[in-house]
Amino acid sequence: MAITLKQYWKNRDVEYANELTPTIMANAKETVRRANLFLKRYHDATGATAPDGVNSGWRPPSVNAATKNAAKNSPHLTAQAVDLSDDVEAIDRWIASPEGLQALVDCDLYAEAPKATPRWAHLQTRAIASGKRVFNP
Repeated sequence: MAITLKQYWKNRDVEYANELTPTIMANAKETVRRANLFLKRYHDATGATAPDGVNSGWRPPSVNAATKNAAKNSPHLTAQAVDLSDDVEAIDRWIASPEGLQALVDCDLYAEAPKATPRWAHLQTRAIASGKRVFNP
């Protein structure tokens, strides 16, 4: 029901160690902490076991550039986003509910609109200009 930093890094902390900065490392810890608070809220509200897989965590620039449809200024570059496995779209459905939206506020997270994230849920700690908790990329 929780993700780990090891899952978040996906071994990129080793493979791209020369690109890690103290800020990226601190951001990763905070992103994982907030994502886990959110996953606990999801579990407590639904009784469902949240998927604990990470599709994408921190992306160094070369990985981000090679990632299909990745934004050039993606919050993954600064370890401020995580894509969680959500094969049956359960997390995405909950995000769209009033309780899920409140959990985003309480955990200080933002989510890409569920229709934009098939089979995964994108959460980020970096605020977006509109201030909306659920946004279209």
